[in-house]
Amino acid sequence: MRQSKLLPKTRKEAPKDEVSLNARLLIRAGFIDKLMAGVYTILPLGLRVMNKIENIIRSEMEMADGQEFLMPSLQPKENWQKTGRWETLDSLFRFTSHYSKIDFALGPTHEEIISPLVKKFNLSYKDLPVSLFQFQTKFRDEKRAKSGILRGREFLMKDLYSFHSDEKDAENYYEKMKGHYENIFNRCGIGEKTYLTFASGGSFSKYSHEYQTVTDAGEDTIYICDKCEVAINKEIAEATPTCPQCGNKDLKENKSIEVGNIFSLKTKFSEPFDLKFTDENGQEKLMIMGCYGIGVGRLMGTAVETSNDENGIIWPETVAPYKVYLIDLKGKTGRSSQLAEEFYEKMTKNGIEVLFDDRDDLRAGEKFADADLIGIPYRVIVSEKTAETDSAEIKKRSSKKSEVLPIDKIMKRITIRPHQANIQSKTHHD
Repeated sequence: MRQSKLLPKTRKEAPKDEVSLNARLLIRAGFIDKLMAGVYTILPLGLRVMNKIENIIRSEMEMADGQEFLMPSLQPKENWQKTGRWETLDSLFRFTSHYSKIDFALGPTHEEIISPLVKKFNLSYKDLPVSLFQFQTKFRDEKRAKSGILRGREFLMKDLYSFHSDEKDAENYYEKMKGHYENIFNRCGIGEKTYLTFASGGSFSKYSHEYQTVTDAGEDTIYICDKCEVAINKEIAEATPTCPQCGNKDLKENKSIEVGNIFSLKTKFSEPFDLKFTDENGQEKLMIMGCYGIGVGRLMGTAVETSNDENGIIWPETVAPYKVYLIDLKGKTGRSSQLAEEFYEKMTKNGIEVLFDDRDDLRAGEKFADADLIGIPYRVIVSEKTAETDSAEIKKRSSKKSEVLPIDKIMKRITIRPHQANIQSKTHHD
């Protein structure tokens, strides 16, 4: 992609009404645009990041035997009345059709849709377990939409629902999904700062689980046990917080962002819709359900909050919009531009994602500033001096050091696949 064609352009200043770092950097760098509080347009650079996060999540859900599908956002009132949440869920957007006078909701979640859907399939014990997942736009009437894309009124979410014949099978799947969630956060570059966190269990068990990423921008507070590498949410912590696994009382307090959650739903949403299966004896029994959610935009915002410096974003390689930011410094002889064009074509033909800063109307310093702000992993500069030896200057965004290397050596370096975080590097136990 040529920078001269990319929309929008970068901005020197963030909007005055944005206080969160993720929104300020993403808006300045041209990844998102604010329409109103809690609602953002995802621009081309931002969509590339979102798509990469989505593909990582998708691959893990498919490895967990999930089948992808897509449910409607527009939902009927009667489904919500059956679960008793039409009047009680304060984040539910409700409206009445101008023509039919029928009441609808914009889906904040999809339990009220998937349960009656699965009922139509008349499943038996031989068909279970089954897992269905989607990437779907959610709508929530947030009271305080002030944390950029970390807490929006409209946002993209992955939710997976699992259906089981008994609680043991549901519990086994629950444990399996913990591993896939860990893989997702490691692959997205935030695994080292993300903890399996014990949270309120509602009406089903003493605890539920969520995944919290440590950052000063977080709205939550967690207590971390270094021995077990798990955490407990402050909302359920006692006066002296204690690790639920080992009893350790020497816990570290940190601010954090919730990036995912997993719930055992038991029969809460199968019972209102009479969602049953036929067991091996021909008897009908209620299905046991589980729910597993991740906010795609929230994960993007969390990556920004946890990986940046005074100059801009530092994207993990696995989710960066492009791998290389190529700069042509456009010398008088034209040799640098010729070499930069050749290098751009070579990388593109080899499947390397490149954002090529070919702009004529900017000084070198302005191009360097944009490279740092956008945060692409590798910056490669072609100048008149480096072009004399068919070389270029390469620097990692996360490093202060740069070096001049022949084009062929740079090609070898950047074609190496990004190091995937060891998914066993931090094992959480329950």
